[in-house]
Amino acid sequence: MNIKPIVITFSLLLMSSNALADDDCDDPVAGWQPRENLRKQLESEGWTVFRIKVNDGCYEVKGRDPDGHRVEAEYSPATFELMEMEREDDDDDYDDDDDHRDKSRNYSEPTNEERGSRKGIVKGRPSVTVE
Repeated sequence: MNIKPIVITFSLLLMSSNALADDDCDDPVAGWQPRENLRKQLESEGWTVFRIKVNDGCYEVKGRDPDGHRVEAEYSPATFELMEMEREDDDDDYDDDDDHRDKSRNYSEPTNEERGSRKGIVKGRPSVTVE
């Protein structure tokens, strides 16, 4: 039995899996820049930043790009190099422009009459009675 093709295939498989698995940021923490610097940089480029958090050693940014699309992007914390960006598509049947959404919604408190009629029941949550 010829074992050479098996060894070559196995070693190629191992090498390719290492290359594919290296999508995390591995900058030393001592070299990281503050998140607020990344926020300022992105906002000066026209972004609307919702959140910046650390994920797999990268700064993960959720927000809207200058074109108004919801995006999730990963940046290197030391250099702010863009590592990965993903556009989050809306799950509705409307066009990509956000004209169908009313951005100036008025959220008002329920009136006393509305509060009283529900008798402590919160919509979507089960009620529990303890005796």
